[in-house]
Amino acid sequence: MSTSIRLLPELLINQIAAGEVIERPAAALKELMENSLDAGANDISVQMESGGIKLMRVRDNGRGIAKDELKLALMRHATSKIASLDDLQSVASMGFRGEALASMAAVAELTLTSRTTSDAHGWKIEARDGHFSEPSPASQPQGTSVEIREIYFNTPARRKFLKTEATEFAHCEETFKRIALSRPDVGFSLQHNGRTIWQLPGVKDTESVADASMKRVAMLLGEEFAKAAVAVSRITPDLALKGLAALPAYSLSSRDAQYFFVNGRFVRDKVASHALRQAYQDILHHQRHPAFVLFLELPATQVDVNVHPAKSEVRFRESQAIHRFIFHTLQEALARPGQAAQSPRNPASFPRPEPLSASQYNASIALWQTQTEYSPPAIEPSPDPAPHPAPDTREIPPLGFALAQLSGIYILAQNAHGLVVVDMHAAHERIVYEKLKAAMDREEIATQTLLIPVSMIAEKLDIATVEAEQQTLLKLGFDIAPISPTMLAIRAMPALLRQSEAESIAGKVLQELREYGASRVLTERRDELLASLACHGAVRANRALSIVEMNALLREMESTERADQCNHGRPTWFQVSIKELDAMFMRGK
Repeated sequence: MSTSIRLLPELLINQIAAGEVIERPAAALKELMENSLDAGANDISVQMESGGIKLMRVRDNGRGIAKDELKLALMRHATSKIASLDDLQSVASMGFRGEALASMAAVAELTLTSRTTSDAHGWKIEARDGHFSEPSPASQPQGTSVEIREIYFNTPARRKFLKTEATEFAHCEETFKRIALSRPDVGFSLQHNGRTIWQLPGVKDTESVADASMKRVAMLLGEEFAKAAVAVSRITPDLALKGLAALPAYSLSSRDAQYFFVNGRFVRDKVASHALRQAYQDILHHQRHPAFVLFLELPATQVDVNVHPAKSEVRFRESQAIHRFIFHTLQEALARPGQAAQSPRNPASFPRPEPLSASQYNASIALWQTQTEYSPPAIEPSPDPAPHPAPDTREIPPLGFALAQLSGIYILAQNAHGLVVVDMHAAHERIVYEKLKAAMDREEIATQTLLIPVSMIAEKLDIATVEAEQQTLLKLGFDIAPISPTMLAIRAMPALLRQSEAESIAGKVLQELREYGASRVLTERRDELLASLACHGAVRANRALSIVEMNALLREMESTERADQCNHGRPTWFQVSIKELDAMFMRGK
């Protein structure tokens, strides 16, 4: 091997660049579709064979490329999108590097055909092994067609790294979906091996972009996602976040349905990903993943897109502010009253009453402690399958009125839509958790002095922890003191928790303080600890509740944020409509 320094041939330079920019057919498809969007196209068609390895053709009806610029378009670092460093720092187009077409031309057989509005016909140029043909006349409507065949045909070592046809096409289809989601105003089509996979119309004359976006999401992600999703929208002078986020009932086992866009560009960003995970952490099981389609818009000068050759990563100028904005916007949307996904088949939306005042809350607790028996009035059977009269919804609360308790686990209630089924432990767990969090935020956890202190056997480490962490325990609402070298006395605890669980709850708190220390328990571990305490403090299964107690729980649910899911992300209640019940019993048939 020679040790002298020399310039590399232009073809080799482009082939090296292709290894970063065009790592597989999906990367080439992304670059070609983004070029079409930058050219102002509103209709883009993609044809592929063998997962894009044998053939990939992208046609658009954009502005087109003039005859004299066709050869220039295939040269490295030739672009119409930036001309200076200032342009790069505020780039608004999808592409800007001027590397993609040159890289494709270096590792595939490429044909570029284009026609502008001023041309009488189209012009075609072909590239192979770095050599370009002269432009020749071609039949072409206005716009551009790029065809690449036999990707990596001249770099066999690189071609061996490509996967099977099915795998490569799956990556291409995912790329197609990402770009189609980002531009609902544009029509897209995708064919593979002669078969139409997707046919997505753009915005119709009588249709708004918002309606088109909803249709596009439903088509690409499915009706179930669209039904289980809530609208996310917050706009400030410098930032905007819009889109759809699925409620936890629609959570998935993978991250396949997570689409996050920055100024229309699909990205994988650590700041955004962390904020999104944080927004879901209280309502989603840790082994499940949320689904969303979200669009962040901000001034181009506030984000650096020139971070990765494939432009799949960005860097925010003010990352902490972006994190807070995403987190609070999504958390608000998910906690917004009336966002329950009662049934994937029949999601309902209805207003919720305002949160209960302190006096109202105390009254409802008193009702819980009342054991008044109540029997609902008898229901006269209907002899005929007559249509149900429309209920008067003015006096019926959103979750209705309790009818009975089932198996000591579920509350059955009737509301304006039909039957409501509530998991009483899961629902009460969420209520207690949210109240504990709110109290901690205000540093006003209400404590209850125990009439008879609860004694518990303790290890030496527990005794030492209690002695060292008295201030932390008081902040958490506990008064615990050693009464012997092996015993602790629990004198007071949070009023929201069950006194019968005093020993197990105190044990959990001491364990957290031992393992993580006061600082972490009160910051990053706080919500996990409160969730665990809420689970201990919630009403247990098989506890018989009176009708009054059940109604008190329903009213509390209606005034509690995120009451539609428990702390582990499971739903707390479902709605079964009268129509669904009629169908089950084949009424009217």
